[in-house]
Amino acid sequence: MYSIKNKVQLIGNLGNAPEIKNTESGKKLAKFSVATTETYRNAQGDKVKETQWHNLIAWGKVADIIERYLKKGSEVAIEGKLVTRNYTDKEGVKKYITEIQVDELLMLGKAG
Repeated sequence: MYSIKNKVQLIGNLGNAPEIKNTESGKKLAKFSVATTETYRNAQGDKVKETQWHNLIAWGKVADIIERYLKKGSEVAIEGKLVTRNYTDKEGVKKYITEIQVDELLMLGKAG
């Protein structure tokens, strides 16, 4: 049970092209967003589609794969964990960001 303490699994589509950065230490970082859509019927029986957007990051070899193969609209299955970081903005207000750190990636759909 220890391996599922902080685990996220998603299947969705990239909302934009991945943003690739190289850190000063030489590590590659990929940042991108994935949309997941659920369909359900509300109390009135109407079909409702609900889309959630998720911010994702990936490091190293996973970031290499993302840079090479993924683009806006690509369908992916990911597994990772939630990570939270904070910073202070220009006005001195502390901001918190929660992202999914991708550990595993599976490309779905047609090869582009």
